[in-house]
Amino acid sequence: MTQVKPTPESFDLSAVQWIGSTDRPSDDPVQVAFIGENVLMRNGADAGSVLVFTQAEWEAFVAGAMDGEFDY
Repeated sequence: MTQVKPTPESFDLSAVQWIGSTDRPSDDPVQVAFIGENVLMRNGADAGSVLVFTQAEWEAFVAGAMDGEFDY
């Protein structure tokens, strides 16, 4: 049986507890929320769009960021 990945509409976003950067809160508006096996991410300055990641996708993203894959 294939598991369907949740969409932002799958969550009550009004009840989500968002976590932002404490290092540069005004310069780095990215916010994340951990809900079960999912990670939600949004731009805190424009909270209308939300991305949903599985735990495996999030771990791959974080590993890539730590390895410099997204440096420019």
